[in-house]
Amino acid sequence: MRPFTYERATDAAAAVKSAAETPNAKFLAGGTNLLDLMKLEIEHPNHLIDVGRLPLAKIEDTAEGGLRIGAMASNSHVAADPRVRARYPVLTQAIVAGGSPQLRNKASVGGNLLQRTRCAYFYDTSKPCNKRAPGSGCGALEGLNRNSAIFGASHACIATHPSDMAVALVALDAEVEVLSPAGQARSFPLMELHRLPGETPDVETHLIPGELITAVVLPPPPKGGQVYRKVRDRASYSAGLASVAIAGGRMALGAVAHKPWRAAEAEAALASGASPAEAIGAELAAASANGRNGFKINLISRLVPAAVAEAREPGRGA
Repeated sequence: MRPFTYERATDAAAAVKSAAETPNAKFLAGGTNLLDLMKLEIEHPNHLIDVGRLPLAKIEDTAEGGLRIGAMASNSHVAADPRVRARYPVLTQAIVAGGSPQLRNKASVGGNLLQRTRCAYFYDTSKPCNKRAPGSGCGALEGLNRNSAIFGASHACIATHPSDMAVALVALDAEVEVLSPAGQARSFPLMELHRLPGETPDVETHLIPGELITAVVLPPPPKGGQVYRKVRDRASYSAGLASVAIAGGRMALGAVAHKPWRAAEAEAALASGASPAEAIGAELAAASANGRNGFKINLISRLVPAAVAEAREPGRGA
């Protein structure tokens, strides 16, 4: 591991100020992704700003009837919260579907959203990867790309985003709150947090450099059932091949794009009376295979109707 400096932030304003003033600084919360990447020589921060002890871990009711979840809340804490379990079961299901109990105990909400891809070429420093080394090429294009994207990919990158929690939050129409180095707070739809790869897959979010995620805000629970379904090679501790989050009339797909994929075409088709199979067929019209990942198209075509049927079962929602 390369040498780096470390500080423990005393408040959010101090953290973002330090990030703005220190070249190549990184925020550290649970560390479940960043520390691994540092050990593997993929991430090389000069300075770590520990934000894990900032008072940003509360889960609070909002005046509008939703929930505000602090960015430093652990994944386990969020999944187990009675209000989340009762009002946003899709979020609990998604969190429990990801990682192991030990990882969920350490991983933070903000860190979960910002975790990096699990693409094998990103993790292998002997192979080309535009996300890790811009301009080096994408080894997955002609290589082992079984788990690559079927939506929104580019010639520069076909990696997928690994977060389960983010997929559920997109389906729930959540917003993310951030604090800038200038001390300005802003919020925006969480589905706008992540970027598609385009020509710059190394730029993964729309955050301003030095911005810190402080909270995720959920609107009132949607009417209708909620469910999260995930398919993977084995039952535990395995990255997803594909997933779907249903929250009332909203739908998001996971492990199929560089970001959680809002299935707008499928939503519109369902709203107009199409069958679940017809609806996901409309969404998949824009999907494209890259060598070995074509099975994902058929997988999604079966996964979504099953999830919609489950969400529509009596007792699943308002």
